[in-house]
Amino acid sequence: MAGRFYDEWQVGDQIEHPIRRTVTETDNLLFSTMTHNPQPLHIDAEAAAASEFGQILVNGTFTFALMIGLTVGETTLGTLVANLGYDKLVMPKPVFLGDTLRATSEVVELRESRSRPEAGLVTFRHQCLNQRAEIVCETLRTALLQRRPA
Repeated sequence: MAGRFYDEWQVGDQIEHPIRRTVTETDNLLFSTMTHNPQPLHIDAEAAAASEFGQILVNGTFTFALMIGLTVGETTLGTLVANLGYDKLVMPKPVFLGDTLRATSEVVELRESRSRPEAGLVTFRHQCLNQRAEIVCETLRTALLQRRPA
């Protein structure tokens, strides 16, 4: 599935992304170790069991990265010039091993680019939800997208 050009978006457009992903122990362990994150809540089953969560907590930066990845196919695949920023990132609920995550997107702002007439800025509100439809991660992503070729 290809992303859309700047000209094809309207404020209020919403997408329920079709790909879901069940988070595994391998995902969490590899991501935590590859990013040099030694937090015991993510990599030590005994420490995590003794915490208020009672089990391993999935690394939040993995959750964020997965959410963005789940949204790319229908938003910016093939039309992205650059991601310009992520704002108001929140993680209101924890993610645990075995949770199945999905993502939604909504266009909240469109702006013309002053420096690049061949592109425009789209701000998406991305949400990541677990199998209980609880929001586990949310952010605003501003992307510079190509305009449709003439």
